[in-house]
Amino acid sequence: MSLLRYEDLSISFGSGRREKFAVNHLDLEIGIGERVALVGESGSGKTLTALAPLRLEPEGAKVSGKILWNKKDGSGTVDLLSLPIEDIREIRGREIAMVFQEPMTALNPLFTIGNQIIEAVQIYQPLISKSDSIDAAIDLLKKTGIPEPERRFHSYPHQLSGGQRQRAMIAMALACKPRLLIADEPTTALDVSLRLQILDLLKELQEESKADGGMGILLITHDLNLVKHFAQRVAVLNQGNLMESGSTKQVFDHPSDPYTRALVNSEPVRQLAPVMPLAPVLLKTEELSVAYPSSESTSWFKKAPSHKVLKKVSFNLKQGQTIGVIGESGSGKTTLGMAVLGLLGDSSAQVSGDVDVLGKDWQKLKPVERRAMRSSLQVIFQDPFGSLSPRMNVMQIIAEGLDVHYPKLSPAERESRVVDMLKEVGLDRSALTRYPHEFSGGQRQRIAIARALILRPQILVLDEPTSALDVSIQKQVLALLSELQKKYNLAYLIISHDLAVIRAMSHEVMVLKEGRVVEFGDTETLIKHPKQIYTKELFAAAELT
Repeated sequence: MSLLRYEDLSISFGSGRREKFAVNHLDLEIGIGERVALVGESGSGKTLTALAPLRLEPEGAKVSGKILWNKKDGSGTVDLLSLPIEDIREIRGREIAMVFQEPMTALNPLFTIGNQIIEAVQIYQPLISKSDSIDAAIDLLKKTGIPEPERRFHSYPHQLSGGQRQRAMIAMALACKPRLLIADEPTTALDVSLRLQILDLLKELQEESKADGGMGILLITHDLNLVKHFAQRVAVLNQGNLMESGSTKQVFDHPSDPYTRALVNSEPVRQLAPVMPLAPVLLKTEELSVAYPSSESTSWFKKAPSHKVLKKVSFNLKQGQTIGVIGESGSGKTTLGMAVLGLLGDSSAQVSGDVDVLGKDWQKLKPVERRAMRSSLQVIFQDPFGSLSPRMNVMQIIAEGLDVHYPKLSPAERESRVVDMLKEVGLDRSALTRYPHEFSGGQRQRIAIARALILRPQILVLDEPTSALDVSIQKQVLALLSELQKKYNLAYLIISHDLAVIRAMSHEVMVLKEGRVVEFGDTETLIKHPKQIYTKELFAAAELT
């Protein structure tokens, strides 16, 4: 039986000739107790489709068609688009709940997790006593698998990990025992093992809801591996149009639409050139360790020992080689990257061990000497939008490094180098005067790559370079990075929790756990024959074994 049904749903912005349809005549149904996934690239209309039943569409959006909701009392359906907003508020949370993509922004930083869950509990049960609502909130935290729920009840959002915050968001959403749960990219920022845990948790909670009639779930995502693991049915959106829908097995095994086929076949391809036998070592670390002083004290006069984030990490990175670094959140991946780049020096971090860059001791270099070497060691960050200044156009962004390291270039030479580099990354001269917000995510990451390569570095640190991108764009960016590596014989240190990316890009893999290297070796050998239980679990979670 249908729980929610979209009939001829359209969402547009603007008017007349400038009217643009973000969702175009969509027909889709979610049954009682069913798990449906809505997939597609950024801008396909997924999130707008998810927000429409709760009437949370952006200001200026024009919505037409019908969204039919099956009433709880069994008296038939009601069109949510025709209801007054006061009636919609009664449905929000109580009958239709939503888990948002980024829990840190969705949770109130001024209130504890417990208080925020209690608020949701009291909406569903307004007459419940305070002690009973506390017990109910702690029980929800237990159900969602948060360790030490009684203690975490008193924690603020910033005191929880990404996975714990997402579990707290799910606890809030389920406090009202909704009949439909809409999960908008609920696992994007999580490690592979945590992603599967969250989806397995949703399955368990859905199973428990059968006593109350069964909860339907609408999952919005661009992670196709998760869809295979979780959804019973799949609907594919492209630029607001429904390309095809059907059972998960049918859509993945026999996609009928060319766009769906492109999505299904968008896994990164391994196209690595072998490392030359006598290739020089460009980056070397020996027993590199990083610790942070503790703010706690063991007594009136003695502070608690420092918290060690990285513990005696050693590796050699050769010219033309890529080393992939994997591990769960908190394993020390990003700290390793920042230590190698020398970006921990101004913090309270205690760094020990050796870092050699192009044969020079990075730690002992004077600031002037280190600045001169920065052109040889560059970084590409995870978020291409956050790492580009919104106040600078593309010309200014890419040329900024030239201004520092090659100040004697004439304006014509400077512009010529920038245009040449834009061509290298697949963009043209017309991009020079435009600003970051005028580009797609993939184009912004190409600009970030151009900014790094304009200085002709020998070493690139790539910190989650494609995690913010759609799968097809991700494949394009990785192909570009592989091509540039072959052309300029670059050395890459790539940090990622996406094991498909690591497999496609890396000659060798370093597995970090709690700051220690637990396994290190040739990528294909390690994936096929992992020795450590931790490594096996990581690969199993990513379905690579």
